[in-house]
Amino acid sequence: MLLDVVNIHKSYTAPAAHSARTDKVLRGVEFKLEAGETLALTGESGSGKSTLMHLIGGLDVPDAGSIMLDGQPVHQLDDKGRAALRRTTIGIIFQQFNLVPSLTVAANIRLQARLAGRLDEAQATDITSALGLDRHVDKYPEALSGGQQQRVAIARALAVRPKLLLADEPTGNLDEATSDAVVDQLAGLTDRHGCALIMVTHSSHLASRLKRRLHLQSGTLTQPPEATR
Repeated sequence: MLLDVVNIHKSYTAPAAHSARTDKVLRGVEFKLEAGETLALTGESGSGKSTLMHLIGGLDVPDAGSIMLDGQPVHQLDDKGRAALRRTTIGIIFQQFNLVPSLTVAANIRLQARLAGRLDEAQATDITSALGLDRHVDKYPEALSGGQQQRVAIARALAVRPKLLLADEPTGNLDEATSDAVVDQLAGLTDRHGCALIMVTHSSHLASRLKRRLHLQSGTLTQPPEATR
């Protein structure tokens, strides 16, 4: 078992007209993920998808519950421990790409892996080729299309050789055809490199391309809409 999420609760306090208001975002979420498994996380805006991803990725901490990742208690780690986990065990792909504009494609792909001391040149080259980026390695991000920039972000995350890849709406800025291609490549590469994948998406169509699907509604896991009778 790679990931074990147990009874996760998370609330945020927001200012109101006369007093602070507490919004409960996650209410007892729990699930397991095997090594190498692919999982789509769906739900409406505000259902808690991104919050759950941030907790699993160690970008925030839960109010209650536990998150065990590769034998490590993510919920109990301090800032330094969670940062180390993101360098070595977790890869994160954001909707906005977050590429370094002053670096070439090749340098962007290798940046995080090099900083973590985990760069494998042969693997980085293999990932670059598999994503069709060979002809673009000397270009800068501004010269690439949105789909190409997202492929660079995927390659950068995989070059660290993570055990878990978190992708938060990775196709949100792409058209349907490009989205299909990116998700297929993402799923294929994670399978090829033995990396588990959790992808947040609003699209049932894209979710169907992964092995499992979980649906968040009002902070709790429910049956996906198309599975409800």
